[in-house]
Amino acid sequence: MQDDQAKVNDAKLPDACSGVGDAPKVRLNTKKLLKGHINKVNSVHYSGDSRHAVTGSLDGKLIIWDTWTGNKIQVIPLRSSWVMSVAYAPSGNFVACGGMDNMCTVYDVNSRDASGAAKMTRELLGYEGFLSSCRFVDDNTLVTGSGDMKLCVWDLEAGIKKQEFEAHNGDVVSISLSPDKSCYVTGSVDRTCKLWDLRQPNCKQVFYGHQGDVNSVCFHPSGYSFATGSEDKSARLFDIRSDQEVAKYTPPGTPPSFTSCGLSLSGRFLLCASDDNNVHIWDTLKLQHNGVLAGHENRITSLCVAPSGLGVTTCSWDQNVRVWG
Repeated sequence: MQDDQAKVNDAKLPDACSGVGDAPKVRLNTKKLLKGHINKVNSVHYSGDSRHAVTGSLDGKLIIWDTWTGNKIQVIPLRSSWVMSVAYAPSGNFVACGGMDNMCTVYDVNSRDASGAAKMTRELLGYEGFLSSCRFVDDNTLVTGSGDMKLCVWDLEAGIKKQEFEAHNGDVVSISLSPDKSCYVTGSVDRTCKLWDLRQPNCKQVFYGHQGDVNSVCFHPSGYSFATGSEDKSARLFDIRSDQEVAKYTPPGTPPSFTSCGLSLSGRFLLCASDDNNVHIWDTLKLQHNGVLAGHENRITSLCVAPSGLGVTTCSWDQNVRVWG
């Protein structure tokens, strides 16, 4: 199949972009060092306002941060400390999390329970494996992926599954929604990425190329392509219209494995968090390594670019969260 795709390639991305000027050097510094977790921080996600972010840690806490001031807005204690994924609703009204407890829990950040913490509104059960990823479409719709190889789409108001289907031949580990929220892409330990339509539970396209677990997927702001970060020590760009990989990114020296990826608002820069404690940056068009963000002292587990494009937040096994700008 990949041979057939290669036959219809009429140009390579760097050749097609040879007339484009080199991108400027990315100069991001740590604007805020967010301290508060007392164990490995596994996941971070921005609210739609590009100001607030939620992090989940193995200390059994979700923390909602004001990334502009560095202040903690809320600390939400969890029933299970084994949190693997967090998600912030675009509206900023809800956060969700899940992990080794095999469920997804949703909290309303605007209302409090008797203890003063954010009120739990839903516990979404029925997984046969750990919850690896979750993303809000809106306040009433949540997409989840899990270690049982399935995808579920939830109606949060009714608390029911709208869709459930076998998605991959291995754990689903990452979900990214398209800019118009009509479809989403998933990455899996089966080394493939798949494109799905939210309106109907069928796989539209399958993308091959990676030789290891696809740890992270991120939709391009144009909606026509997506980036990936993988255990095979490469990041890649896949084009949906041409149905294939169009670029492969590896850093100079001994390449690390990549845990999480994000794209700048223009899509010109790809940022990949890695297990060498750094964030690697590339010019997506010319495939040039643009530099690293250094500061974390252990494996970076998750990276999220603010919807406005004006900030990047990373979290790490060093127990810290960094806001770059």
